[in-house]
Amino acid sequence: MDIFAFVLLLLSSSLLLFFFVPSDAADGIAKSESLTEGMTLVSRDGSFALGFFSPGNSDNRYLGIWYNNIPGRTVVWVANRLNPINDSSGMLMVNSSGSLVLLSQNTTVAWSANSTKKAWNPIVQLLDSGNLVLREEKEENPEKYLWQSFDYPSDTWLPGMKLGWDLKIGLERRLSAWKSPDDPSPGELSWGVELHNYPELVIKKGTKKFLRTGPWNGLGFSGVPNLNDNPVYTYDFVINSDEVYSIFHLIKKSVISRAVLNENTSSYERYIWVEADKKWTTYISSPKDICDTYNLCGPYGNCIIGESPICQCVEGFKHKSPDTWNPDEWSKGCVRITQLSCEDKDKIGFAKFVGLKMPDTTYSWVNGSMNLNECRVKCLNNCSCTAYANSDIKNGGSGCAMWFGDLIDIRQVAANGQYPSMQDIYIRMPASEQVNHKEEKDKQKMKLIVIVVVSIAVVFGVLLILYCISKRSNFREKLENNVMIDQNVEGQSEDMEVTFFTLATLATATDNFSSNSKLGEGGFGLVYKGTLVDGKEIAVKRLSRSSGQGLKEFKNEVILIAKLQHRNLVRLLGYCIEGDEKILIYEYMPNGSLDSFIFDQTRAKVLGWSMRRRAGAAVACA
Repeated sequence: MDIFAFVLLLLSSSLLLFFFVPSDAADGIAKSESLTEGMTLVSRDGSFALGFFSPGNSDNRYLGIWYNNIPGRTVVWVANRLNPINDSSGMLMVNSSGSLVLLSQNTTVAWSANSTKKAWNPIVQLLDSGNLVLREEKEENPEKYLWQSFDYPSDTWLPGMKLGWDLKIGLERRLSAWKSPDDPSPGELSWGVELHNYPELVIKKGTKKFLRTGPWNGLGFSGVPNLNDNPVYTYDFVINSDEVYSIFHLIKKSVISRAVLNENTSSYERYIWVEADKKWTTYISSPKDICDTYNLCGPYGNCIIGESPICQCVEGFKHKSPDTWNPDEWSKGCVRITQLSCEDKDKIGFAKFVGLKMPDTTYSWVNGSMNLNECRVKCLNNCSCTAYANSDIKNGGSGCAMWFGDLIDIRQVAANGQYPSMQDIYIRMPASEQVNHKEEKDKQKMKLIVIVVVSIAVVFGVLLILYCISKRSNFREKLENNVMIDQNVEGQSEDMEVTFFTLATLATATDNFSSNSKLGEGGFGLVYKGTLVDGKEIAVKRLSRSSGQGLKEFKNEVILIAKLQHRNLVRLLGYCIEGDEKILIYEYMPNGSLDSFIFDQTRAKVLGWSMRRRAGAAVACA
């Protein structure tokens, strides 16, 4: 072999080594490796894959991450959203300076990771969370990344992904919807954290606000009550000097869930993968109704689902355009009924409102160390302050949030503030209107409800008495017309209308009236549990010989009980008269009698008011 051929062979070997591609089972690539068309990286647990794809009906090629084990390729992240590759020449690699780049035609940079730190021994790895990271191969801290895809989300929010701001470097993590199923480039719809003094999550269409969650109050967002009251995920909102972000985590690792910003439906949607049906199911979506529309009702307008019109004025305010109050005029909002004067503070106070989504916090101020009374005084002394509230409602409430200027984007979230994540807000009012308007309205409603309930109860009681009188009258008439039976050898008669049992049959059924068969006892005798030869269970009431009840009275009792049948009363099955024995045979009740429920603190909870009322009616008529 001549020297020229040897040099060519050496160069070829070096190039092959530099562009070595990993196997499909690999979860990362090192500095000497690359990823090309037809190859994928797969996270260690097999959840996610990284590779090249074409969305929808498009022929363009993109580098993306998708769920590896879910059919249909659900893409959660795209690298070159703004710069697609129009052929199959795409190649992902770590260049000589340690930066992650996506090349087209082996020379053109279609996309690159914005890493500000130089890597000496870099490795690119796809994590089980779906996060693509660039890090030093021998870094002791496995979570110290030079760059990560979670900092540059597309349209999908994954568990463990921060949505918000890294204040130290001025990085905003914000979702942006795909333009269409065929085009993953950013559309008009975006979602992120608005950095006011009192931060909140906001969806925008272009530069205009479209939907607002309300500020975080320690338990949830005021416009999304009971956010953490679900079996799928937990939610948190972090605010400190370094970061402001929202994050969620799945409660069960077996659950697969993602949140997506959808341009076509102009909505935020959370999905759960249902393995049995092999499809994604919508768990929640926003906006959930028209009142979620940003500032639909204008200043001091309260959007209330079920009201007509849907936009009502907050108590103490009136329509700004009462003569033209229609949907086209809603955004004009409301104005005060009584104007305020800053000079006379004795005539100014605050009215408490509950169950409202907190107003837009663009013009707000927060102090976490103040209490509610200090907050009130500070707001009262500032003529521009229109409302105040606790900024955190955990553990009884703490901190101070104040609003300045008109209050906008208010809606009724709870009918009476029953949700634990509800915030009370105090709105500046004339002294003559310093009442809790919502509580006053609720009191009036409660009075009306009490009057209606009492009226119904009285009418029901009268009807029940008349019904019982009628039943007793009819029963006495039947009883007086009944032919009294004559005693025979066995005490049996065709007029008794119930089955006659022999003493021997009952003795066999109760193991000769064994104490082990005894259910209870009272002043009139003992009660035993018995089992007939056909397996039917019965309750045997053996009347005491000292009860003083004669044969005639006993027969009358049998007739009376036999005729008085009701679904809430135990049914009489038969009787026995032999010698001195007088016995009643009832249907056996495995759950015991009613008193075992009423007077037991645990079992009493089983009986609802409707069941108690029916049982009471039966007893009253008997």
